[in-house]
Amino acid sequence: MATETIKTGDQIVQELPWRWRVQGVVFIIGGLGFMFDAWDVTMNGFLIPLVSDEWGLSLGQAAWVGTANLIGMAIGAFMWGGLADIIGRKTAFSLTLLVFSIFTVLGALSPAFWLFCVFRFCAGLGLGGCIPVDYALVGEFTPAAVRGRVLTAMDVWWPIGATLCGLVSTALLGFTLIDNWRAMMLVMVLPAFLLFWIRRSVPESPMFLIRRGRHAEAREVIDSLVERTGAAPEDWEFSATHEAPQLSLASIAKQLPELWKFSAKITSVCWALFLTVFLLYYGSLLWLPSILVEQGYGEYAAFMVTTLMTGVGVVGVLVSALLVDVVGRKWVIGLSGPVAGASLVVFALVLDMPTAAVWWIGIFGFVIELTIPALYTYVSELYPTHLRASGFGWASSVSRVGAGFVPLIFGSLLWPHVGLPLTFAAVAVLMTLAAVWMAFATPETKNQELDNIDGTLEVPEKVYL
Repeated sequence: MATETIKTGDQIVQELPWRWRVQGVVFIIGGLGFMFDAWDVTMNGFLIPLVSDEWGLSLGQAAWVGTANLIGMAIGAFMWGGLADIIGRKTAFSLTLLVFSIFTVLGALSPAFWLFCVFRFCAGLGLGGCIPVDYALVGEFTPAAVRGRVLTAMDVWWPIGATLCGLVSTALLGFTLIDNWRAMMLVMVLPAFLLFWIRRSVPESPMFLIRRGRHAEAREVIDSLVERTGAAPEDWEFSATHEAPQLSLASIAKQLPELWKFSAKITSVCWALFLTVFLLYYGSLLWLPSILVEQGYGEYAAFMVTTLMTGVGVVGVLVSALLVDVVGRKWVIGLSGPVAGASLVVFALVLDMPTAAVWWIGIFGFVIELTIPALYTYVSELYPTHLRASGFGWASSVSRVGAGFVPLIFGSLLWPHVGLPLTFAAVAVLMTLAAVWMAFATPETKNQELDNIDGTLEVPEKVYL
């Protein structure tokens, strides 16, 4: 007689029904942190012309507004991704926003440009952890049947945050009590402090607790999830644990070679996609207001066109969420990425025709938001649990480092000397090459169980208790 197979705790969590009052709460709280990431990155583009006026900055000097912040985010992404795989998702989940909030307030009070850049760097250190930590936590609470849609839908918070930034920044242009760029930063940070407090109520990831051998806590969380979702209770057992590394710089740095040892193909694809997609996106986002002002648009019009680009992205995310579980992650990324690059090249070519330029920047805003959420979903699924946050974090760091130098390279070298069309075309070609490498090197993750993607990941051993 065949012996009935007992499920593991991981399988129980991934086979639960989706309930908005349970997993949906984690999705919303995690997504709101992602929203502040978008708000802050987008704000760099609005800060550049305003801070330049106040301190009389050259184009190259003004580039440090975005560079300091994005380099901080790059370091924060791998630092917090690694920390989350050591100290847990929940602790990192809260601390990232706290660090960001404190240094954003200090940045708003800066009396000098160099000090402002230091505080923007430090704020980036905190906020850089939001994406890898939030995606790891939300993904590990989400049932496998809807994980693609849920993780892709997480990116809807990005255009929401970017659009809110545009609307608030535009509204504050006429603010006269204090410098309007300082007001922009203070208005953003107030709800971030509130969200930090709310995040403390989110439970730790049960998959993380199991891997760390914290079985009593894991059982409490999983049994609570079963009860609250209305799933039928059943017996289950624990999968294997991994020895928890000690918290140190060495333990975090050790994760980098582990990622390449796990799969050089997967890691190279993740890094290539993150780098090229965000070189294009951040380059356009950070410099679009300045490009439009240079073209003769007033600050108000330039801010509103940038807000349009981010606003239509909401529709793009929703469409992407529908497509990833129908055609698969790889198809969405592989087709939409190069199209987004091409649309930005056309925008640069028709920049002297305002109506056509607005249409093409809107098309870019829609198509690039097909790519980004599918990319976030894909990368967060390719790595096993004990490397998930750090794998995403290192890939995010690569994109932030590349994007961090975009303001300097873009503003000092490329735009002034080769023009916008060739600048955007070069990045679009690199993005296309990365998509081709993905097509051959990595598996599709649609409808696959985490930690067993298409047979490339090792199935966890069971521990009978």
